Amino acid sequence: MSKYQVLTGPEAYCCPSAARMGIILPEPGEAHIEGRIVPEEEAMEVAARKFLEARNPTIHPGPLVLWNWNDKAVKKAKAIKILADLIPARLIPMADYRPKYPKINPDVEINPNHPNLTIWHNKEDVCMFVGVHCHQANLSLKIIRGGTSCFTIAMCAMSGHEDANLSFRDASVEKILLLAEWIGKLKGVSFQRPEEGAPSENGKHSDNIFAKLAEGG
Repeated sequence: MSKYQVLTGPEAYCCPSAARMGIILPEPGEAHIEGRIVPEEEAMEVAARKFLEARNPTIHPGPLVLWNWNDKAVKKAKAIKILADLIPARLIPMADYRPKYPKINPDVEINPNHPNLTIWHNKEDVCMFVGVHCHQANLSLKIIRGGTSCFTIAMCAMSGHEDANLSFRDASVEKILLLAEWIGKLKGVSFQRPEEGAPSENGKHSDNIFAKLAEGG
């Protein structure tokens, strides 16, 4: 069993990959926190607390949810918007993977070649990757851990990410909304999941949060 911990940095200019240090990925129903395998429900609570304790919580959605390429992506994008509004957290897309030398605009996007610039510029202390291609997420999370003190959460649709400080696997709309429910529970807010396809009062579909104070409505 590896004694290496995937802690927030800055660790080193060229820190080792967590996989190289013996960190393994979780099995279905599990997650990892700083390299320690835990039940997924435990990680949900820790992630929710991290978001609520953060000064500048940020969600970085990637192309797999930004691109309107299938119905599943659309539903995930709406769930992410609900989660971001409930925290509340900023949404900074990772929309384009191409490097933009000699200058990028970190207000607009996170660049996988220099994700630390975005973290520093926005003073992020907790961030979450969701819908980012695995090879780009692995690169970015390692750079962020090596050069910043930001706590990283990866909501991965595949097997998870060793280089995140906290990582979920098999990400789905259900898991994103489960994290939103944990946020609501810790905030003392009653969170009601939106009914799929339910129109708002004006007849248009709404992406607003369906949440109200537990006390007083």
